[in-house]
Amino acid sequence: MMLSIKRMTVFSLSAIIALVTFISPVGAAEAAVQAIAFPEVSASFQKSKLPNILVIGTGGTIAGQSTDETSFQTYRAGTLLIEDMVKSLPNLDKMADVETVQFGNKGSSAYLMNDLASLSMTVDAALKKYDGVVVTTGTDTMEEIGYFLDLTVRSSKPVVITGSMRPWTVIGSDAPANLFNAIKLAASGKTKKFGTVLMLNDEIHAVREVTKTNALRLDTFESPGFGPLGYIDESIIQIYRVPTRALKTDAEWATPFDLSKLPKAGFSKVEIAYSYQGAGGEAIKGFVEGGAKGIVTAGTGAGGISAAMREERTKAIEKGVIFVTTTRTGSGNIYGGSEGILAGDNLNAAHARILLMLTLTYTSDFPTMQKWFTVYGALEVPEDTTVKAAA
Repeated sequence: MMLSIKRMTVFSLSAIIALVTFISPVGAAEAAVQAIAFPEVSASFQKSKLPNILVIGTGGTIAGQSTDETSFQTYRAGTLLIEDMVKSLPNLDKMADVETVQFGNKGSSAYLMNDLASLSMTVDAALKKYDGVVVTTGTDTMEEIGYFLDLTVRSSKPVVITGSMRPWTVIGSDAPANLFNAIKLAASGKTKKFGTVLMLNDEIHAVREVTKTNALRLDTFESPGFGPLGYIDESIIQIYRVPTRALKTDAEWATPFDLSKLPKAGFSKVEIAYSYQGAGGEAIKGFVEGGAKGIVTAGTGAGGISAAMREERTKAIEKGVIFVTTTRTGSGNIYGGSEGILAGDNLNAAHARILLMLTLTYTSDFPTMQKWFTVYGALEVPEDTTVKAAA
């Protein structure tokens, strides 16, 4: 069966704005966020025995155009079209029927939270018709985009996020292989109920745990304390462990963060304050004055912050600001918490910010916040599961 790629109109930034209303940055009143248009599953795809996969392109290095074939770090990100990238991959017709849609074409850090909400809703809408979705994006904030999708997509079908550390057009680029393997992984169905997973450098990671650890190296993504879920080696997809979320029942699987019920006020403003030797409290004070409803502290050791930061945190809590404690070390668990302060478990600061932002958007009840950070943030293995395994 020949690979069929339906030609789609490229969505420029202006076209995206026409489809999804962006009024202002995070925290301001916003109009309803909605999915963008994507191709229907064709009649030939419906008759095919191969899984049908939608690839959503958002730009990044993977879509980069280099100055020349050896300019590994000199390139223009978000230049190539996802349709052309997918069309150039060999042997896709042996594993999937693939369609594409261009959501945007820019660096990952250029997207606002409303953009990510639109992306998530597009993924969910596509999964009502497709067997799996691949999202390509820049690696700079890939872990945050992936975790946002993980917490908000309602479907349990496979969602794979991928990108590259080298642009598509240089020798030895990791871009084509990463895109090819991401499509292969989504088509395999092996990550159903895993939530969103990240696939780069032949490794499969849970987005809750993964982080970018190096500015330039191809093996930049790691899951500290956990390791990859598995690997892709040519035709073999080997899964060695599963996210705890995969153990949940269908009724328990989806989170409370249903974007179709996004409050009119939009997403709550949440910031990150980094602690260091002699850190002042001005950052926390400034964030509160700027309208932050929540603040994640990236503390030293087991989450400690300076005396000046603690003083400003106390004042902020009195004003109703919610804090999450995390560590700047890159790994390790944070336990405990108190009134106005949530424990970040082993989430890094960037991931904790995404979870806190969604939590504050959907509830103002502190006990509910504590519950959600335990149920959807910590993701412990359920006690009855461990008992059954022991038996």
